Amino acid sequence: MNIAVVRAFFMWCTIMDGALLVLALVICSCAGNWVYRMQSWFFPIPRDTFNVAIYSFIGLFKVFFLVFNLIPYLALVIVG
Repeated sequence: MNIAVVRAFFMWCTIMDGALLVLALVICSCAGNWVYRMQSWFFPIPRDTFNVAIYSFIGLFKVFFLVFNLIPYLALVIVG
């Protein structure tokens, strides 16, 4: 396995995870009430707790996206 294969792998991981992050942001911002209704059907929690949980989830996903996808890809682009 050479650096080109690893760079391509991280490029596609970055693209797919970035698209998933944007999709989650769009769904939660445009259809927040629908998401809350769907999730509160499974887990009955107050709306304020749900807002904190979903905000924390998206923030943690963003940090993981940066640390495990984007930064390694940029490092490989710089090196290779």
